[in-house]
Amino acid sequence: MTNSLFDNTQVAFALKNDSELERAYFLFKMISHEPLVRIGTAATNFALKAKLPVEGLIRATVFDHFCGGVNEEDCLPVIDKMFTNGVSSVLDYSVEGKEDEATFDDARDKILKIIKFADEKESMPIVVFKPTGFGRFYLYQKKGEGKAFTEKEEQEWERIVARFDAVCKLAKEKDVEVLIDGEESWMQEAADELCEQMMQKYNGDIPIVYNTLQTYRWDRLEYLKNLYDRAIAGNFKLGFKIVRGAYMEKERKRAEDKGYQSPICETKQATDKNFNTCMTFILNHLETISLFIGTHNELSCYIAMDMMKEKGIAKTDNNVWFGQLYGMSDHISFNLAEQGYNVAKYVPFGPVKDVMPYLIRRAEENTSVAGQTSRELNLLKQERKRRKAMS
Repeated sequence: MTNSLFDNTQVAFALKNDSELERAYFLFKMISHEPLVRIGTAATNFALKAKLPVEGLIRATVFDHFCGGVNEEDCLPVIDKMFTNGVSSVLDYSVEGKEDEATFDDARDKILKIIKFADEKESMPIVVFKPTGFGRFYLYQKKGEGKAFTEKEEQEWERIVARFDAVCKLAKEKDVEVLIDGEESWMQEAADELCEQMMQKYNGDIPIVYNTLQTYRWDRLEYLKNLYDRAIAGNFKLGFKIVRGAYMEKERKRAEDKGYQSPICETKQATDKNFNTCMTFILNHLETISLFIGTHNELSCYIAMDMMKEKGIAKTDNNVWFGQLYGMSDHISFNLAEQGYNVAKYVPFGPVKDVMPYLIRRAEENTSVAGQTSRELNLLKQERKRRKAMS
């Protein structure tokens, strides 16, 4: 595979008109300045808390670039537009940090609605939810630590299990795949167990339920191999979304504060190696494990493409998907789709004020991975130049 596939900006930005291209360029230029991100974040949080009329401004800039809309119907133009160029959508209800039962039931109902919605649209083969969208973080942590629940907590946990089950059951009926996001390591053990139960129940013949491997954790390859052995013994299929991970600073700080070994790989290189090793293991065992490659890393994509070619895995094989976040890495998503691979964008949506924590994390992530932002900027520059030369 020649390492130039992702340089094609004409394909990458075909769906952006000139003003959208300018907005993207402006946004990534802003994000590339860390102090600006910090000031912007604080100002935005203040303005929203003070109920100042800033939603329109947020909506016209950062929200519309990184989000599909405020509700699922609002996302339809984005979904349809991307699908014309071969990119599917994974609607991601990005409302975070709620703690009450009514909200957890609402989140479940929202995912059930999206599954029914997805069932009617070829452009939406996959849905996603976060474990803490369905129950309190504290409960996952307590269960993972092996501590006994009170009677009330036991009932609460049973409701979490029932929410997972309702979603996976409907997904199985409608043949829509479910990605369950990964979260912090100190709650993940209980979530992993729950995901495994759902896989045993619903992944008998084809993988419907996918857990997430955050490969910045050095213990994930071993976990993957052990689960593979259990799947073979138990005669069920596995699904995995692999990502590098989203909570690095938090993980390291907690490990330091509490005096245990950090679960995070020591270097970026070690994380990259772990990601590629986990990906390779899965591609070598596709008869049992299906794979969603969640990455903005070009090299990982090239490795996967080369392996698929080598092993005779068809580009359209439903057991392998590539995924990126909406508003980022269009040069990867659209160029892969043009080559005929299965590609899906994570499309976050929700009320502007509720989705702000998600958007702030995206902006902060981009400043911490400076290479990512400068790559986006260079490609946008290149496309602006190409269009000027054409006009």
